[in-house]
Amino acid sequence: MQSLRHFLLAVQFFSRIPVSGRLASWVGWSPALQRASAGHLPGVGWLVGLWAALLLGASLWLLPSTSWTPLVAALLSTAGTLWLTGGFHEDGLADVADGLGGMVPPERALEIMKDSRIGAYGVMALAMALLTKLGLIALLLATMEPFWGPVPVLILVCCTHVLSRFAPLVLMHTLPHVGLAAASKTLHVAGQPLDWKGLLTGALWSLPALALLSWLGTYRYVICLLGAMALTIWWVRRWLWRRLGGMTGDCLGACQQFTELALLLATALYLRQLL
Repeated sequence: MQSLRHFLLAVQFFSRIPVSGRLASWVGWSPALQRASAGHLPGVGWLVGLWAALLLGASLWLLPSTSWTPLVAALLSTAGTLWLTGGFHEDGLADVADGLGGMVPPERALEIMKDSRIGAYGVMALAMALLTKLGLIALLLATMEPFWGPVPVLILVCCTHVLSRFAPLVLMHTLPHVGLAAASKTLHVAGQPLDWKGLLTGALWSLPALALLSWLGTYRYVICLLGAMALTIWWVRRWLWRRLGGMTGDCLGACQQFTELALLLATALYLRQLL
């Protein structure tokens, strides 16, 4: 039952799915509970991923079949996930781009990242990330649907939301939290390094996604995805360590976005070898 409380607390923190009333009272809150909930971030990814797949499939079914349909369906699905999460991770990406886009000292970068206003670097990063995501999902639909139908893409979209949310847990496990503690909204989640138990919880949530993807493709495909994840996490971790000496909550959101894009891109490159 304690694990269920942790999961529901993660749902409450990382999404707009309501956990209120008696349920919220039962879940409760404390800094320790909030920290323990972090390992369930990939579990929240299952809810977001299933919602994204549902919207994508419904759009493909309801819209007229034209060359524009994959792109419109990808747009509606992505808009739905932004609504469900409140753009939580996308906001982190924009803040990190603003803070680290220019060559400023770490202290100044952290101040910029805490500014609620979005700057030029943030706008460019956010626009390019969303456009790239839309383009890749539409590309995968256009490529795979004539051969296997839309179901493989629906499974992939769902699983990328799960796996990409495991990546921030690695940063939480290996990097210290830096920045303005008093102004941090994620201090209770990421203020202390994630322990092995939290990392294992995230891995257990991620295993079914890997199993689904291995059923969808081959073990080589799964290795390709794991390689893309590992490379992305390594690059983001190295970048943050060099520029900030650690990470913030915004950095976790940026890592999730980079990893999601890397998984979609790796799939597109893998398909190139098959077709």
